[in-house]
Amino acid sequence: MKAMVLAAGLGIRLRPLTESVPKPLLPLGPHPLLVWNLLLLRRHGVENVIINLHYLGKQIREALGDGAQWRMRLSYSEEPVLLGTGGGIKQVEAFFGDEPFLVLNGDTIADLDLSELVTCHQRKKALATMALRDDPDVDRWGVIETDEDDRVLRIQGKGYAAQREGVTPCRRMFAGIHVIDPFMLRHVPQGSVSSIIDAYVWWLQRGATVSGYVFSGYWSDVGTPERYAQAQHDVKAGIINVPE
Repeated sequence: MKAMVLAAGLGIRLRPLTESVPKPLLPLGPHPLLVWNLLLLRRHGVENVIINLHYLGKQIREALGDGAQWRMRLSYSEEPVLLGTGGGIKQVEAFFGDEPFLVLNGDTIADLDLSELVTCHQRKKALATMALRDDPDVDRWGVIETDEDDRVLRIQGKGYAAQREGVTPCRRMFAGIHVIDPFMLRHVPQGSVSSIIDAYVWWLQRGATVSGYVFSGYWSDVGTPERYAQAQHDVKAGIINVPE
C-alpha cells in the first residue's frame, strides 16, 4: 500500500515558530513532526510515500531527501498554489494507481494501528475509512456522526438526509488519518482548490459506504503553541511512544 502525507500548509497558528521553519519540521523529541508519521507508516509496512509541498517546501525536501535514511521511498508533489486536501490528493492521483491508499496529516501525532485501520477498510468494503475518536470537545473539531456499526452517516451535518428510526448517531471527531479508494477521487476537480471532505459528503449523499475506525490512543494536531508545548511535555513524560 502507498500513502500520502499532507505537508503543504502555512502553519499560521504556530507563528512565530513557523516563520522560518515549516510546521512539519518542528522538532518533537528526537524527530521532526513529519518523521513521526513516516515512521508510523514504516512500522506498518508502508514504505512508498508521496508528500505535498508548498510553504518552505524546499526545507522539507532537503531534510527528508529520498527517504533512504528511514528505509523508505519518498517522492514529492509541488503545489505553487495551495490546492487544499482534495486538490492536493487529486494532483497525485496517478501515484496511487488502482489500489486504496493511506492519507495522513504531516503535523499530527497519533498512536494508531494503521494495519487494523486498513483491515477494517477491507472488511467493510468501504469507499473510504476514517480514523475517528471520541472527544469531549468534538464540536470544536467538527462532528462525524456514525451508526451502531461505525458507518459514517454525516460529516458536520451533511451526508445522509434521513436518520434511521431508533438510531441515535454517535458523535465523534476525525483524526485526519484515512484510507481512500481511488474511485472516490472521481468527482474531485483537477487543479482546483477543494477539501477532501467535500468528496466525502458528495458520496455520502449518494449512499456510498464510508466506514469509521474508532481508536483511543494518543492523538494531537499540534496546531497551536499551547498544543505543541503539551506534545513536548507528553514526549518527555513518556506518554507518547517515540517511534524508531
